[in-house]
This record gives sequence, structure tokens and C-alpha cells, in this order.
Amino acid sequence: MTAVAKLTPAPGADVIEAPVPSVGPGDLLVRVKAASICGTDLHIHKWDQWARGRIKPPLVFGHEFCGEVVETGASVTTFKSGDYVSVETHVFDATCDLCRLGRAHVCRNVSIIGIDRQGCFAEYVCVPERSAWRLDVQVPQEIGAVLDPLGNAVHTTLAGDVTGRSVAVIGCGPIGCMAIGVARAAGASLVVATELNEYRRELARAMRPDHVFNPAELDAVEAVRDATDGAGADVVLEMSGHSSGITQALKVAKPGGRISLLGLPSKPVEIDLSIDVIFKGVTIQGINGRRIWETWYQMQALLVSGALDVSPLITHRFPLSRFSHAIDLLTAGRAGKIILYP
Repeated sequence: MTAVAKLTPAPGADVIEAPVPSVGPGDLLVRVKAASICGTDLHIHKWDQWARGRIKPPLVFGHEFCGEVVETGASVTTFKSGDYVSVETHVFDATCDLCRLGRAHVCRNVSIIGIDRQGCFAEYVCVPERSAWRLDVQVPQEIGAVLDPLGNAVHTTLAGDVTGRSVAVIGCGPIGCMAIGVARAAGASLVVATELNEYRRELARAMRPDHVFNPAELDAVEAVRDATDGAGADVVLEMSGHSSGITQALKVAKPGGRISLLGLPSKPVEIDLSIDVIFKGVTIQGINGRRIWETWYQMQALLVSGALDVSPLITHRFPLSRFSHAIDLLTAGRAGKIILYP
């Protein structure tokens, strides 16, 4: 099969011919119908400090995809050939204390498809039965390919009450843009966003926020306060992972409000706990992945009902062989979600 792989511990990736994965007793072999590139894949391609410490070549990477089951292991009981599926890419062990307590999204022994095990930038991928999600046929393949990041947006946004509340989204990469749509679908009274990149601000506007602010041109904290009549936002979703974005999130939150952190800082961040957290009485949540399977039910319902449409965020579609071109577009900040077709 054709695949994209990190063959050596160095920048770049190669389009290769690789063997079709073997199916274990509890596994599904999935023919990949559509895949998408994540920011994590950019780190792997760049071979930055995080990738050097985590990735062990050779590795077929990629973890956002949907496809068709073409073979099942001997002990598989809930799926059959022909099923249309996506996959929870955080593969949980189902036996640790956290899994048994219903917190499989923070499983102690998690392994991630395309990072710790072979991924989806290929014609076929092998996944555990317990990690597969049966997709509604009403969900188009290119949307089915982005349920992993959409799940991040749904989990972050719906980790507390949103209906009738003001929401600020800090950072409008694809997940931040998706969060705008989720907040709007959930009945937020006001949705504002901040983003430095002009291309991403335009993507954000496609998701119908009330305002999108450029922090380079104005005081974004004051702009959010003005938009909320000086009160600050009830809910703040920090998606950038930049120290300035985290500081901004703390400043724009209303006293007693909620701040949900999904963006990953590259280094420790200094914050004023006394002024921005304790005296304001805010709740800060760390968000990891998707709640299994609560988030999946939520996002599929939003999509199938028509309450949420994330198709404006899909800006390019390429065959898998044009992976390098897709990486160049994303690195330049000139793309939203790119769909790859093996």
C-alpha cells in the first residue's frame, strides 16, 4: 500500500510502499477513505524537540481519518466488513483505574494512533475494535476525517454550561474555529474570538462569531470587555497555547467564569494566580482529547441535526501523494483543514 512515513530521525517525510497491516484477534482493518493533517503531524514532519523526544521511526503517521472496515479479527463482535467508521485515536487500555472510572480520555496507558503506533496516512490502518466509532452515513467522508479535532472543540466548549452565556475563543486555528461553531450551536448569547493570522480570521468569520479581533491591532482584552459591556466573558476557550493567549484568556474571563485550556504551550507559562485566578474566583480546566464516548455522541448529533457545519474550514483536498505540498501550505498558514485521499 502507499503510505507517508517518517523513516529517519530527521526533518521531512517520505511517500513509500508499505505492507498492509496484519489484523489481530481484536482488531479492524480499515480502508482509509479520507484523512486530514493535524498540527501534531507538522511537529513530526519538522522533527522539533517534542517529536525527537516522542516519535520512534520508522512510523506511518497521521491520526485524523475515516474509512470502511474491510477485515475483522476473530474476536470482533460489534463491527463487520463494510461498516463506515471513524476512530478514537487515543487508544485506551480499558483496564486502568481511570478507564474503569469513566475517564478513558486520560487513560494511564494511552497510546496514540500515528504517534505511538502506525497511523492513517496510508491506504489501510489497523485499529482496535474498542476504539472504533460507527459513523452515521449522513456524515460526509471529509467531515468524518476531522472528527478528532472536532471532538477537541466539542469537549472544550461543552465542558461547562454555554447556553445563554458569552464565549471568548482565543486562537482561531481549525479547532478554535470549530469551537466558535459549537458555541453558536449550543446557544451562546455572544461569541467573540481573537486571532493574529489574517487567513485564520477569515476562516473564523465563516463560523459566524459576533466579533473577531486582531490582538496586533488593538487591545484584545479591552475589546472583549467592551463586547460584553465591561463584564468579561462567561466562558473562555484557550486554543492557541501561546503564553500571550493564556494571559489574555485569564484577563478576559468574567469573575466566577470558566476558562478551558486546550492549547499546548511549548514551555512553562507564568501567570498571576492572585489577581487573575484566586481573587476572580474563576474555574480553570485542562482539556485532553475527547470524553469517550460522550463527546462522540455529542458531535455526531450536532452534525446530523444540521446544528453544526464545519465544512467551511476544509480548504484543500489532495491525493496522499501531494502530502509535501499540503505541509507547505499549512506551514505557511495558508490553509484550514486539508483532506488527503489515499
